Amino acid sequence: MAYKQLKLWFDKELAKSLAQKIQQVDSSFDKAKFVKAVTKQIDELELKARVEVIADELYAGFNQEYEKSVTTLMKILGPENEKETGMFKEYYWVMPIAKLVEKYGLEDFKLSMQALEEVTKRNTSEYAIRPYLVAEQTKTMKQMMKWSTSPNKHVRRLSSEGIRPRLPWATKLDAFIKDPLPIIPILSNLKQDSSKYVQKSVANCINDILKDNLEIGQQLVEDWASESQSKETDWIIKHALRNLIKKEDKWALDIVSRK
Repeated sequence: MAYKQLKLWFDKELAKSLAQKIQQVDSSFDKAKFVKAVTKQIDELELKARVEVIADELYAGFNQEYEKSVTTLMKILGPENEKETGMFKEYYWVMPIAKLVEKYGLEDFKLSMQALEEVTKRNTSEYAIRPYLVAEQTKTMKQMMKWSTSPNKHVRRLSSEGIRPRLPWATKLDAFIKDPLPIIPILSNLKQDSSKYVQKSVANCINDILKDNLEIGQQLVEDWASESQSKETDWIIKHALRNLIKKEDKWALDIVSRK
């Protein structure tokens, strides 16, 4: 992927590429109709709107049949991303698939969770999971607890990044802004994660908690700091406290000075 503004990759050429991938597993998909529908809408739009247009037209291309849409699209995903980078370089084209699941999949929870797990192994499902947390919090949190013990680092990261109360460029999770206690068991599963990619996500989630629920966040950090024999946990704590450290917060400075 040569350098250019990310939104510009979501264009007529991407529509053609997606349609070609789909036709390899479903010859009945109408490539010409799909490409024409995307092309006439997309030029004046920004990134999110472009992704949504492509998602909508994919769904329309499968006659708004969700199960058929998702089962077919899962077949075109290709190899998993083995790296901690590349989500928006090599796998940017997966974003409309995540948006389709986000927008149309609430009525088929099981299939949607399977799809988001596969999507996040290439791109990310951190945005797409959030409507499920709002509509089906208990069931979705149970799934995310399972994901937090996955052997796949991308799936583990989804379990923490998806529950961030204030995830940038995403809808805030008001329930967890009000009460973050339900998300702490997931973070605890990840406090010694070997992947820096996951560690950063856990730290950012704790940082979110500290913004709205200082006492709960402080207690979590105190508990981890007192128990920690792990360089991974120590790194997470320090990164989680970075904003407070910049403000020369006495409590935060005391925590990191113990390490």
